[in-house]
Amino acid sequence: MAEFVVTPWEVKGNVDYDKLIKDFGTEKIDEKLLKRIKKHTGELHHFLRRGIYFSHRDMNWILDKYEKGEKFHLYTGRGPSGKVHLGHLVPWIFTKWLQDKFDTELWFQMTDDEKFLIKDKPLEEVNKTAYENALDVIAVGFKPKKTHIFSDIDYIKTQYKIALKVAKKTTLSTAKSIFGFTDSSNIGITFFPAIQTVPCFLPSELNGKNIPVLIPASIDQDNYWRMARDVAEKLGYYKPAQIHGRFLPGLQGMSEEGKMSSSVESTCIFTTDTPKAVREKVMKHAFSGGARNVEEHRKFGGNPDIDVSYQWLAFFEESDERLKKIYDDYKSGKMLTGELKQILVDKLNEYLKGFQERREKAKDRLDDFIVRD
Repeated sequence: MAEFVVTPWEVKGNVDYDKLIKDFGTEKIDEKLLKRIKKHTGELHHFLRRGIYFSHRDMNWILDKYEKGEKFHLYTGRGPSGKVHLGHLVPWIFTKWLQDKFDTELWFQMTDDEKFLIKDKPLEEVNKTAYENALDVIAVGFKPKKTHIFSDIDYIKTQYKIALKVAKKTTLSTAKSIFGFTDSSNIGITFFPAIQTVPCFLPSELNGKNIPVLIPASIDQDNYWRMARDVAEKLGYYKPAQIHGRFLPGLQGMSEEGKMSSSVESTCIFTTDTPKAVREKVMKHAFSGGARNVEEHRKFGGNPDIDVSYQWLAFFEESDERLKKIYDDYKSGKMLTGELKQILVDKLNEYLKGFQERREKAKDRLDDFIVRD
């Protein structure tokens, strides 16, 4: 398999998730853990059933604490560099499910400071984008009284003391080793990881007692949580637990450019795209696993395992039965590529219709979710 890259700032190539588990030192989610989760949730999210969420750190410890009456808090976030696309929604959808099933609080960090430090964008622009992106977060359906969305820039007074404690316990050589900083890295970005660790410990500080924290996120953000876990016990906090998701590929497929990226608009579907735009992007750009022509496809069938429309349906089609039928029909040649793409178009536009309605209503509800100093 060709080399792939997974860092907090870049994902390229066809990702080998088993290799990531080994390289990052995480644990694979096994049947035993799935049964234990289901005991508390009553059902498994299709992301868990299908291995889309595949890896973890200390999930069993989180459940140990929960079973002893210690409720955990959730923490995830967003780097607000531009519009939100469907790949960003994947961990948020799963986080909402966890919030609903475990009735827990969520801390949602908008790292506008990081985006200012690594992108060629004005400070005011990334801060404004954080609040635009917050509309998308709210549209996912989180509970207002239990969801705390904050911009690092506008909540830094609350976070700064904890960030200082983390920074004092983290050497520059450790930061270089984890994040690959060099002599040309600006000093702001070398300090930023201390800020991103803060929500791991913030619930404990605000409540005056240790509170377990679970982080649902894509695995490219793992570096930050390794750093947080390194310093947690030195500062008297619990280590944050994690549960890691796979990447939603761009329409062109993982082997070309990696996960979906806002910088490649033609192969990226935004939450604000019109039904027409969704259809045009899928029909024109979604990588096909079909045969060279209709006759060959009917005779030999297609390959759903490399077909991006099918891969996306694994994320967005909740019914296992419908998904299996699509798989079987496409593989047998009964279903053509154009028909498979149309199924995806209909599924995405159905989802986005409700999402966009909720996003519009969220403009009047920001104050129910945003926390500032």
